Amino acid sequence: MKKRLLITFLSLSLVSLFADMTYEGARSIIGAYFELLGATAVVAGFVGIGEFMGYLMRGVGGFIAGLSKSSKVYWSLVYMGYAINLFAIPLLGLVGEWRTALVLVLIERIGKGLRTPARDVILAEVTEGIGRGKGFGLHELFDQIGAIAGPGIVLYVLARSDIRTAFITLAFPALAALLFLVVASINYPHIRSIEEQGRSSKKSYRSGLGKVFWLYIVSTILFSLGFIHWSLFIYHVSYVGLVETKLIPTLYILAMAVDAVVAFPAGYLYDKIGPASIIFTPAITALIVPLLLTNNVNLVLASSILWGIVMGIFETNMRVIVADIVSPEKRAYAYGLYGTLYGLSWGLGNTLMGILYTLNKQYLSLYTIIIELAALIAVAKVVYEIHRERKLLL
Repeated sequence: MKKRLLITFLSLSLVSLFADMTYEGARSIIGAYFELLGATAVVAGFVGIGEFMGYLMRGVGGFIAGLSKSSKVYWSLVYMGYAINLFAIPLLGLVGEWRTALVLVLIERIGKGLRTPARDVILAEVTEGIGRGKGFGLHELFDQIGAIAGPGIVLYVLARSDIRTAFITLAFPALAALLFLVVASINYPHIRSIEEQGRSSKKSYRSGLGKVFWLYIVSTILFSLGFIHWSLFIYHVSYVGLVETKLIPTLYILAMAVDAVVAFPAGYLYDKIGPASIIFTPAITALIVPLLLTNNVNLVLASSILWGIVMGIFETNMRVIVADIVSPEKRAYAYGLYGTLYGLSWGLGNTLMGILYTLNKQYLSLYTIIIELAALIAVAKVVYEIHRERKLLL
């Protein structure tokens, strides 16, 4: 059994590695591709709607999975999501005008959102034996290796060919991702918590997620309201002229590399001290914007490093907490709700930050500090409540 769990975990991690390689590679050049196809800046900016649609689809995917008591439905959602998510990207190399390209980009995000809750439920189950923190940390490490390798592949292809060929080339990691997904599903076809629920539980998945979960959702919303999106981060770097345009991608690679380095230690720390491992994340987040707005190159580099640290902790430990505070039969619904509300608040928060940026940059710094202070208080409350509940259970 342990061998099967390990093979499934490694297979799902390799799926994420090759999937990230595919869509992060595409993301590194999609703006330039829209310009090549004759689209306006407004159209390029509309791509951001895809991010929101992706997070909204997490709610849909989580709802469908939560309503189901079938392993086949879970795996079907994962397959469908990855297939849509991955094959929309190579098709970009075959389109002739920007409207079709925009549809494909939006579809790609929808696919990612659809499969994420079911995938995370499976991942939470197969990592129980090794420690969920370490498991999610290793998974995030694989993710980020792909996120760095994807743009690297694109740069290599662009040096020898054109942008269309770069998109088509990304079909190879997409196929590799689906191959490892087949290995994972064949090796672990029955999701224990789901099938046990189907046989023995008559409770609705809507019977309650618990006080701690909703408190955690509040803390996540506050955190994301003050967490600057990378697009706004880079907009400032470009607007002020801190870094040459051709060197701007190196900041993203730096942030992704830091994310990769942080992921496993963060997960390991979670297994040692539990949710307390995220308590200082809002404090770190609060420093990002003030450092960025100093317009000092070294401090901007420090800011991008902090951004990578926050992403590493968020993508690892903050996902693990959902699995730990919600019963197995409610995890899909919880992950879907968590992803949707996080995406909505992140989008609204960055819209407000963009407005504050144009009005007065000092207001922007003050806003992020205040909102992350509120998030810190909420996270501390979550940690306290989880610790109190565990003591009561002993």
